[in-house]
Amino acid sequence: MKNQSVSSNIDWMSIMIYTALVIMGWLNIYSSSLSTAAVDASIFDVSQIYGKQFLFILISIPIIFVVLFVEPKFYEKFSIIIFAVAILALIGLFPFGKTVAGQRCWYAIGSFTLQPSEFAKAATSLALAKYLSDVQINLKHTNRQLQALTIVFLPVLLILPQPDPGSALIYFSFFFVLFREGLPGWYLGTGLVAIIVFVLTLVFENSLIVVLIATVVLVIHYLRSRLIERNIIGSLIILALVTIFSFSVSFVFNNVFKQHHRDRFNILLGKDVDERGIGYNTDQSEIAIGSGRWIGKGFLEGTQTKGGFVPEQHTDYIFTTVGEEWGFMGSVFVIGLFVGLIVRIIYLAERQKTKFSRVYGYCVASILFIHFFVNIAMVIGVFPTIGVPLPFFSYGGSGLWGFTILLFIFLKMDANKVNEW
Repeated sequence: MKNQSVSSNIDWMSIMIYTALVIMGWLNIYSSSLSTAAVDASIFDVSQIYGKQFLFILISIPIIFVVLFVEPKFYEKFSIIIFAVAILALIGLFPFGKTVAGQRCWYAIGSFTLQPSEFAKAATSLALAKYLSDVQINLKHTNRQLQALTIVFLPVLLILPQPDPGSALIYFSFFFVLFREGLPGWYLGTGLVAIIVFVLTLVFENSLIVVLIATVVLVIHYLRSRLIERNIIGSLIILALVTIFSFSVSFVFNNVFKQHHRDRFNILLGKDVDERGIGYNTDQSEIAIGSGRWIGKGFLEGTQTKGGFVPEQHTDYIFTTVGEEWGFMGSVFVIGLFVGLIVRIIYLAERQKTKFSRVYGYCVASILFIHFFVNIAMVIGVFPTIGVPLPFFSYGGSGLWGFTILLFIFLKMDANKVNEW
């Protein structure tokens, strides 16, 4: 009876979009890796990238059934334990992890690797949903804010030293969830100011930044004081804090960031042009996408793809294959699928009967949105290359399984909402 309830109540629209994305992702992985594969290799050959991804997809099927078989109350009841296991898995990377390309992000299991940060996203989502729904939480209170932010940033503190800034960036998506649940708007304002000051500091000299900031603060203070009485001390404190932040940006950029990180930001800001060095990936990616024009060159017909001009095209740069072989129309279709899935999840989240399910649904939508937005922004050259995969498209078992678990836990919650009423 429970299984019948799941099959009849589950959101098949989300499943169809998920299936379409996975299939299209595999087709693009097949195309992008075919140039380096043996001519007579089978599509099931696990020695080839597309063969491994096909195996990962097959393994996803029993994972989906297991996730749907478990009752939603289990995820809620044991959310903190699941989160603790995820944290321990991240900690275990330091003594037991495998280092690949300078990053200690994986556990080696025979010839395969497992990346715990991909599964930690679902665990963090469950823990945050549990915290925000367990108690009468008021995120207007500072102590509640700190407790919620601790849940979000604990994995970040363990992921950054690996180092894996791309995975760490994804955890900022939880701010969308916190705002939905009542986090004060000044956090968003502070974040926007920090981003603006960060960019301006990299573009201009610090002295110019300080003068600009001082001018803006004084103008704002003058305009606001015409409406309500304000103490100028407060404006001066804000000016001092922003100025200190501006100087700290220069220090961190020049002394903490590695050279390839500095190069990527400089290229993005137009300060350096290095088409053969650190900027090669982005440059070739833009060429590949632009060459697709309106309808693309056709499946398996991409010259940039076949020539192997875009490094790591089957992982972070998989969208370049879409742009070259499927063109503008195909790219819009893929983007439409992602937007449709995210909007659908938000719609389902809003009609949940429990706060736990609603918060978790928003976590799922936010994580998918940041991955989707940053990855495409990265491959078209409007965001630095930091290693953020495209959900369901990029090669990798950990990523595919992590996103599958993340999504289908929520679909199970949604299918069970009738019984929760």
